[in-house]
Amino acid sequence: MKKPIFLFLFFILTTISAQNEKNKKSNFEVIGNCEICKKRIQKAALSLKGVKMATWDIPSNILSVTYNSNKILLDQIQIAIANVGHDTPLFKAPDNIYNELPICCIYERKLK
Repeated sequence: MKKPIFLFLFFILTTISAQNEKNKKSNFEVIGNCEICKKRIQKAALSLKGVKMATWDIPSNILSVTYNSNKILLDQIQIAIANVGHDTPLFKAPDNIYNELPICCIYERKLK
């Protein structure tokens, strides 16, 4: 009787451990200004398969993201955000997309 219970608990703990290994958390800067930026940035991240959570903080410009590293790479998340008009540490938003942002979302771009 003890052996089946032990095996069941071992299986549960192994499964939980494996899930935690593939779920990674990361924080990185995403340049933006306002609530509209926040919605756009979070939507871009959350639209990707494998992204479980994305929260962008306006004052600090830091995006906190939880993602399944077996399904998506951090670079892919940053590319998706750049492609909606917001610079990240690794990728600059295309000029044509940045130039179409609402006036409240225009930010000072850093040279890269």
